[in-house]
Amino acid sequence: MRAALTGASGFIGSAIARDLALAGHETTALMRPTSRRKHVEPYIARVVEGDLADETAWPDLLDGAECVIHCGVDWESLKGNDLEAHLRRNLLGSIRLLQVSAPRQFIFISTIAVHHDMRPRWGGAIDEDHPLRPASWYGAYKAAVEAHCWAAHFGHGQPTCAIRPCGVYGLDPSLERSYGFGLVQQLRRGESVDKPGGGKFVHVDDVAAATVSCVGNPETAGRAYNLVDCYARWADWALIAAELLGIQVKIDTSSPAEPRNRFTKDAACSLGIRLDRGHAGIRAHLAELIRRV
Repeated sequence: MRAALTGASGFIGSAIARDLALAGHETTALMRPTSRRKHVEPYIARVVEGDLADETAWPDLLDGAECVIHCGVDWESLKGNDLEAHLRRNLLGSIRLLQVSAPRQFIFISTIAVHHDMRPRWGGAIDEDHPLRPASWYGAYKAAVEAHCWAAHFGHGQPTCAIRPCGVYGLDPSLERSYGFGLVQQLRRGESVDKPGGGKFVHVDDVAAATVSCVGNPETAGRAYNLVDCYARWADWALIAAELLGIQVKIDTSSPAEPRNRFTKDAACSLGIRLDRGHAGIRAHLAELIRRV
């Protein structure tokens, strides 16, 4: 198929572009004029310059496209706490792109951050039917766009779906942005690690594979997919990295080793994504990161 992809130069977007090309799809990418490109150029058939705030670029982006994958986010407005710019560029821009994409398939790269307040009736096993109760502008934005995706599908028949990755690890094209980069540097300086808590993680390759599995797949219409591989404390990351580095430092392991809530994997597994890398996947990532650093 011919796919239109936003956010193609980013960490997740470039992995999606790679897997689209490997699967035989042809991709047109929306990129800002200042975006880095060399790492993704081999996988892109055509580049359209612009962003979500510039609707004049969309006709060229959508020309010939049979599927739209929306992965782009304006992080500048979010990090700058500029609510007006965030609403205009991210929320309104995404909703307008969804509208003009019809009747094409629309795959929205959402986030597990649409979940925060977990309701007790789910008993700690959170599936895709759990209500969306975010705790951040980012999560709220993604939840709002998901609602418009469902309205487009159930109200107008447009095939839409949402991919919800949690913390995505893997080697970012900008290496210093990769999960674990700062931790490795901290350990090499011999500093102790006392960061409490942890998070749920998934490898970028699994996010890309899940996305590409949705392309042209009618079974995904009107569905969301939570992508969560494993839970790991920051202490777990530190213990693994310290072992790989051969460094002994003080690491606070007092945080609970297990989370209060877990996400079920049935929906993601129906796409052929196993989500079973576990801590071994984090170890392999850290080993490669250390080698590159």
